Amino acid sequence: MVPPDYETPDTPLDHDGSMMQMGLDAPIVESLNGKLVKIPGFVVPLEGNNETTTEFLLVPYFGACIHVPPPPANQIVYVKFSEAVPIDNLYDAVWVTGTLTTKGWEGDLATVGYSLVGMSVTPYDG
Repeated sequence: MVPPDYETPDTPLDHDGSMMQMGLDAPIVESLNGKLVKIPGFVVPLEGNNETTTEFLLVPYFGACIHVPPPPANQIVYVKFSEAVPIDNLYDAVWVTGTLTTKGWEGDLATVGYSLVGMSVTPYDG
């Protein structure tokens, strides 16, 4: 989801409490717009409770947007389900299947390059 010629900016981890996101204007891959995809990642819940969620950010590594600064916008997907889906353990990676769009999203935690209408969430199996 990162264009081949894009170099991810270095994000220094100095543990000073700063959560500034680098790469807010990171380029996206327009050819992915409208594609049915299956993407792995970690869940950062936005709506729901401790067992289910309807909206979340899918990030490439555990702790992104919560414990460490968010990755560039082209590495984050805003996911929305019409009905709540179970999330067993936030420490575990998942596969998310759905229709991807290049419509971005912006919230308190991060600026996001992609959105996805979710169809299913399953445990990551490698």
